[in-house]
Amino acid sequence: MKKNSLIILGIVFVFSVAFLSPNSQSDIAHIDTEYILEKIPAYQDAQAELEQLAKQYQEELVAKKEEIDGLWSVYQKEEYNWVKETKKKKEDEIIALEQEARDLQKKYFGSEGELSQKREELIKPIQDNIYTYVVEIAEEGNYDYIFDKITGEILYAREKNDESDAVLKKLGY
Repeated sequence: MKKNSLIILGIVFVFSVAFLSPNSQSDIAHIDTEYILEKIPAYQDAQAELEQLAKQYQEELVAKKEEIDGLWSVYQKEEYNWVKETKKKKEDEIIALEQEARDLQKKYFGSEGELSQKREELIKPIQDNIYTYVVEIAEEGNYDYIFDKITGEILYAREKNDESDAVLKKLGY
């Protein structure tokens, strides 16, 4: 919900700057990155590779969970036959495996996990290439702004339109 609000705010900002600016008329363009990415075979290959890797990691985590569930089941059936030290040892083993599973999930799917790193490795060069051409098209077409019509993200903003210093001056800084 917050992301949608930011997208709408960004679009409103772009249009207000473009159409309400008394000093000049701004030229705006948009692109559909989703459409562009669908047309790039390297992106499709990267997505397939990422999906396969995610599936592999998920299967490993499911197997680990099944192992843990099996150990807990055995523990619950047998705990009455064990001495206190054996029960504690079995509990500690299972708890250690649960921690190992959590660590594995973080290692694979965490924000800096292997899947995220692989996504960065495969997708970022494609996105960087798109951005390079967005800037080139903006300069050739003399656009002041180019935004992504799907996300609302401003991909290019001509530096001459930056009024940050004017706002700071009005604020007294």
